Amino acid sequence: MEPMDIVGKSKDDVSLPKATMFKIIKEMLPPDVRVARDAQDLLVECCVEFINLISSESNEVCGREEKRTIAPEHVLRALEVLGFGDYIEEVYAAYEQHRLETLDSPKSGRWASGAEMTEEEALAEQQRMFAEARARMNNGNANPPRQSDSD
Repeated sequence: MEPMDIVGKSKDDVSLPKATMFKIIKEMLPPDVRVARDAQDLLVECCVEFINLISSESNEVCGREEKRTIAPEHVLRALEVLGFGDYIEEVYAAYEQHRLETLDSPKSGRWASGAEMTEEEALAEQQRMFAEARARMNNGNANPPRQSDSD
């Protein structure tokens, strides 16, 4: 029997697409830097663990407010509770950008009508969003200063 990390899900059921994650990792590094496959796998596992952590805390924040649906403000509060408060402004800006793009996008009407994207359209949209996220990260401070213990 497989270990269950998340209610009703085996560890293999809750992962991120490795090819996509490897591509993100590669694109975020200088061209002359290589990453061992084991290190890539570890980074993917760290991302999954981070998502689990944020999801769990968001659920707890939501529950404390006696709500049944996790809202963006619950996720932002979870970041604060978990000590990631320095990232809230950047995360909120990315959320707002996403919200504006999905509201203003001609594709937003397609979701409402139930029509699906082709695989090529979905891949192109994914690539566009990755490029925008990279640009936001590279134009901002990619490595925000961390508070020291003396602060």
